[in-house]
Amino acid sequence: MAFSATFYPSSSPSLAFSSKTHKPIFTQTAYFSKSLTVKASTTLDKLSVDDKSHLPTKTNSWKWKFKENLINIYYEAHEGKSSDPSKNILMVPTISDVSTVEEWRSVARDIVQQTGQVNWRATIVDWPGLGYSDRPKIDYNADVMEKFLVDFINAPDGPINSSENDLVVFGGGHAATITVRAAKKGLVKPKAIAAVAPTWAGPLPIVFGRDSGMETRYGLLRGTLRAPAVGWMMYNMLVSNEKAIESQYKSHVYANPENVTPGIIESRYALTKKEGARYAPAAFLTGLLDPVQSREEFLELFAAMEGKTPVLVVSSKGSPKRSKAEMEALRGTKGVNKFVEVPGALLPQEEYPNLVAEELYRFLQENFESEA
Repeated sequence: MAFSATFYPSSSPSLAFSSKTHKPIFTQTAYFSKSLTVKASTTLDKLSVDDKSHLPTKTNSWKWKFKENLINIYYEAHEGKSSDPSKNILMVPTISDVSTVEEWRSVARDIVQQTGQVNWRATIVDWPGLGYSDRPKIDYNADVMEKFLVDFINAPDGPINSSENDLVVFGGGHAATITVRAAKKGLVKPKAIAAVAPTWAGPLPIVFGRDSGMETRYGLLRGTLRAPAVGWMMYNMLVSNEKAIESQYKSHVYANPENVTPGIIESRYALTKKEGARYAPAAFLTGLLDPVQSREEFLELFAAMEGKTPVLVVSSKGSPKRSKAEMEALRGTKGVNKFVEVPGALLPQEEYPNLVAEELYRFLQENFESEA
């Protein structure tokens, strides 16, 4: 995400690295806090990401068994004050080198505090290799991330296990597309899906494509970032860099640079210093976490939801040109029940949580109030 690289796309493209901070081209989003009860709210007020009143009711970890690894997965539960039976929402962060549950906290707080016919409970989970989850050195790819999501949702001992199969999933960026892909395969069966600023192409592939020459260079870059000594040196110099993180947030992650606070940059920078921090981002950056390879496949995933699962797409007005084009391709397409647009760029759920929460809660009301 905050990686400084110079690419020369041509018939024989080359890749050069520099210690100088350039305007970054990588997309998308943490501080660990003590468990506190969520502050009650009856309105969808806008809160900054630094506001502590939207902290989770409970934080915990769930152990995910993947091959020979037992990976601690960090998650948060957000609940209102009602004692009535609740329906579950799973909120999944946008995938990036600084992906974090924090991007959904304000939205979670606002929705669970609503006093409608349905009592909602929200769980936010960090991906393996990202956020506050463990970051083992495994071969991260889209299939691994999909398997994690499926296991987390379906595990009998999981945080959101529900015999009534009442789960709704809200995903940002790649998380939305991975959710839809798993649903198309029948591996998960959510009652509804909301895709917020959905994406499918990693930072380098969406800019430079996937021809054989570029794929070779992506592989070299990925291998270098994963290497024991030089990998950390490169990661620290080019990714784990406060100025670079601030630059990319102001250029395309947030739509309004004034919304990028020192607290946001500090928390994201801290994520890049966690043990194993470079492994999953190296895969994301070079396209290994992309759930599809083309816009056609992207549209086919959503089309498969037609008549099966209600789907809301929340597009953002200020997204980068290429990402915005993919979101717009979903407008009016088969399988998308509702398409709305909100301010923001690649993280509207964090930058404009009140507006995103309003659209998501309206979607919930439209699809579940009559069932209550």
